[in-house]
Amino acid sequence: MKKLLFCLSVAVCPIDFVLQAEPESVPLPQAHSHNDYYHKRPLLDALTNGFCSVEADVFLKNEKLLVGHSRFELKDSRTLDLLYLKPLAERVKVNGGSVYKGKVPFYLMIDFKTDGPKTYAVLQPLLEKYRFMLTEFNSGTTKDGAVTVVISGSRPRAVMEKQSQRLAGYDGRLSDLGQGLSPHFMPWISDSWRSNFKWNGRGDLSKIEEAKLNGIIEQAHKNGQKLRFWATPDTPASWDLFYNAGVDFINTDKLESLAKFLREKRSK
Repeated sequence: MKKLLFCLSVAVCPIDFVLQAEPESVPLPQAHSHNDYYHKRPLLDALTNGFCSVEADVFLKNEKLLVGHSRFELKDSRTLDLLYLKPLAERVKVNGGSVYKGKVPFYLMIDFKTDGPKTYAVLQPLLEKYRFMLTEFNSGTTKDGAVTVVISGSRPRAVMEKQSQRLAGYDGRLSDLGQGLSPHFMPWISDSWRSNFKWNGRGDLSKIEEAKLNGIIEQAHKNGQKLRFWATPDTPASWDLFYNAGVDFINTDKLESLAKFLREKRSK
């Protein structure tokens, strides 16, 4: 009987009780959960492992922003709002204004898989609902919030460049480096590792590619931008390379393994 009463009480408990029950991991600022929605518990698995950045592919369908890697995977119940924005908002409220109690920055990358301007038009009013927790971008300043949204994929550049105020940053590419673009518009630079480097995770990085990587990192950081690569070897060898070089976000689909790797690095 006592067990039944406990189960009933949990079933009707407010969401903040559930969030408080989630174990608080030490935040890992460099950990980026690629294809985060593929995990058993989207977002929550990343948070349990201390990740400070998650990525969700989004499709616009019937005026809803649905999360999935391809159209045949989409379900009406898997919306960007329900899977990511709402639980992040509840967590921010529980933790007094931050995703983690440690008050570290948290990033939500939204990768548009459908028409950029149309998808962004539906996203904007949704983000307004959560303005209290989001980073605000202005033409010359950035007001940091608990969660920073970055738009990737089919990015509506022309639309976003015309806005003097936004609740989302623009994800740039390596070709944007050195173009004098403001980090208040383009806070991130992301690009395909495979398209720019030959190193495949085996052996040592060549001196030429090492110099190239260091130059990219230096240029991005000099301009106040953070750097991320996708299509990387998802192995300890590449994690070690990116960690030591100072790449801001390490892309992975192996949450527990990368978390363990980063914690061991930090302990040393």
